[in-house]
Amino acid sequence: MVNLIWVFLAATGIIFAMFNGTMDEVNEAIFKSADDAVMLAIGLISVLVFWIGLMRIAEEAGLLKGLAKLFKPVFRRIFPEIPPDSPAMGYILSNFSANLFGLGNAATPMGLKAMQEMKKLNNHSTEASRSMITFLALNTSSVTLIPTTVIAIRMQYESVSPTDIVGTTIVATLISTIGALTVDRLFYYKRIRGNKK
Repeated sequence: MVNLIWVFLAATGIIFAMFNGTMDEVNEAIFKSADDAVMLAIGLISVLVFWIGLMRIAEEAGLLKGLAKLFKPVFRRIFPEIPPDSPAMGYILSNFSANLFGLGNAATPMGLKAMQEMKKLNNHSTEASRSMITFLALNTSSVTLIPTTVIAIRMQYESVSPTDIVGTTIVATLISTIGALTVDRLFYYKRIRGNKK
């Protein structure tokens, strides 16, 4: 559906430019945007490689395992249906740790693995389990301490202080995570009450 919306918007813009006589400006904007996108991607690669490298060092040094142990009691309460020794819990903790450092690209494979493991625990049902819904809410809102991608973009566009966003990001993602978990629990208990009736 989203693809159709984008095609509709692009086609509408091009048709409007043809009738309005501004096709030259549209062509210029398309090529300039493509050039900017390539330059931005190249600029982001260096910063992401640096942070992913640090993440790998932290993983080898046992920092991520330490974080996982630290957060395990909290996550066992958030995901009570998942057995503590399940690989799903390990992937969830790894995904959370990667998101904590703003490494969405590194967190994605672990998130997919977590969902696969939770699907196994859910007997490969086509309906999402409580844990899958909670994980999706948590992963979407995810607390972030170091927003590496945003810092990289700010550096790319020559911000005077690219790291000024850190404090705001911590507060915003903390609020979004608390909000996501609250809404998740409210709807879960509402569904349970509805099923009892």
